[in-house]
Amino acid sequence: MILQEVLLPEFIKIGMEAEDKDEAFEELVAHYCQADGSDAHNKILEAIVAREEKMSTGIHKGIAVPHGKTTAVETIKSVLGISRKGIQYDSLDGEPVYLLFMIISPAEDSEKYLRLLKHLAVLLENPQFQLELLEQKDPQSAYKIICKYETMLYTEN
Repeated sequence: MILQEVLLPEFIKIGMEAEDKDEAFEELVAHYCQADGSDAHNKILEAIVAREEKMSTGIHKGIAVPHGKTTAVETIKSVLGISRKGIQYDSLDGEPVYLLFMIISPAEDSEKYLRLLKHLAVLLENPQFQLELLEQKDPQSAYKIICKYETMLYTEN
């Protein structure tokens, strides 16, 4: 599964206003529901929070990957939030996060869900990918960066 198939420009939120993890989840879920026309806000938020309670998804310098499984979606979806000021996230390294890749998956779609998480982890190993995403001013340009780096990744392999 390729990130650009599940993370469309309308699911990208530039300039997040959240100051902490709970506000970030609320903001990303609200953005997704508005963009998708979904009325499953509470179910999605519940899935993300439940997963986060097990262990922080603030996994890498300035990056978080909140994710969860729910019956509220039929296919895997992703939302990218970009914060200019940083969000206090209780990350494993104790630092604020600036890039949040939220992944929402149907409860029964474990294989695609795990492949997407692995693919995202490979992309995030490239610090230039992160830097270029942070520089973007609008969702369409952020989406183009995702496409650029995914193309590079698949061309190399």
